[in-house]
Amino acid sequence: MFYGLNKFIKNILPKRLFYRALLIVAVPVIVLQLIITIVFFDSLWIKTNKGMTKALVNEINTFIEVYNDEIYNKDEIKNLFSVYQDLNIEYVEDPKFVYKFEERWFSPIDRTLRRELKSKFGSSNFWFDSLTYKELIDIRIKHNKGYFKFLVPKDRVTSSSARIFALWITVPALIMVLISLIFLKNQTRPITNLAKAAEKFGRGEEIEEFKPSGAAEIRQAGYEFDKMRKRIVRHLKQRSEMLSGISHDLRTPLTRMKLQTAFIKDKNIKNNLTDDINEMEKMLNEYLQFTSSSFQEKDEQFNLSDLINRVVEKYNNNNITKTISPRVYINGRKNLIQRCLNNLIDNAIKYGEKVNIELSKKKNNLFIKIEDNGPGIPEKEYNNVFKPFYKINKGRADAKSSVGLGLSIASDIIRSHGGNIKLEKSPLKGLGVKIFLPV
Repeated sequence: MFYGLNKFIKNILPKRLFYRALLIVAVPVIVLQLIITIVFFDSLWIKTNKGMTKALVNEINTFIEVYNDEIYNKDEIKNLFSVYQDLNIEYVEDPKFVYKFEERWFSPIDRTLRRELKSKFGSSNFWFDSLTYKELIDIRIKHNKGYFKFLVPKDRVTSSSARIFALWITVPALIMVLISLIFLKNQTRPITNLAKAAEKFGRGEEIEEFKPSGAAEIRQAGYEFDKMRKRIVRHLKQRSEMLSGISHDLRTPLTRMKLQTAFIKDKNIKNNLTDDINEMEKMLNEYLQFTSSSFQEKDEQFNLSDLINRVVEKYNNNNITKTISPRVYINGRKNLIQRCLNNLIDNAIKYGEKVNIELSKKKNNLFIKIEDNGPGIPEKEYNNVFKPFYKINKGRADAKSSVGLGLSIASDIIRSHGGNIKLEKSPLKGLGVKIFLPV
């Protein structure tokens, strides 16, 4: 029970820090304002209005009682009540007195006035209107063959301090919330900037000089991130320089070995050595391709639909079918995406006869499918084939045809763009590769 309630509360609460902090600030202010308002309206405003309305109805009742006394002059009584009680009184001859009126139950003034008049004059001997006149209330009390018409100022039945109180309690609360919004925005902006910088760095994009800001804890996290980023960049540069040296040092002896094999007279030995040298050179090239730093290429906005179409056209293969959504744009490293597509399509063509390629966009996500009708990969090997230099001999082509880096490179490129790649059984009963990329 408590687990379900806790989960429900977590689902309805905002996920972002800014809105959670805003709730922490705004909710107490709003709750306090509601409590003060309810207490004020219940204990002060409503009770005060009730007392004022009761006094007014008693004055009207007193006037009618005095008016019915034959020893007093009627006109003189009306004048006295008009001057001293602020009641504008008029007697109207109308035997057909209509007491029905539109009841506004949401109006505290109308509810209180209706209750007091009903207690004094009954439910069918009065009528009132608080809407026709802006500052007056029209009250009519049945009397003999007509009715008394009383025009009473509204301030006789309601306290004018309610609006001032509501204004003073609402405006400062709104000002405080607005000030809190400004401060919270300034406090959460450094966290957002740090998250964006980390996301950008994780995708391999180049980051300009990062300046930590905000509170001491956020600033410290920013400094630590910046130091980590610089260490990683320095490590990648050292690796690139080391690989460049390895490439230069290994290609030279490989070239000498190629020249030496040309002078070998035994063809079997010559062919075997040549195959070994070519395999070593291919492994070296693919290894350098796999470990080369992708930070050297900058991100750019490009049309992914055109890129896939151009890649497919270069193969000039009628067995490749495609379903490409037009004008799908993505921000990323174009050459790396093209290298990933080439590796996946090369594998599909190598191991299958028919290849199907699809590109679709749903909201802010891109989906690429590359399917073939080849022998496929056992499900238990789906995760292993993404490891560098991992080969599957069962159901695949000759192990010498590759060094096991195609899917590793593809996975590394997709994940560096913040996406994901997975394998499955294709509708063509071969291997299906699904790629997800955020826009």
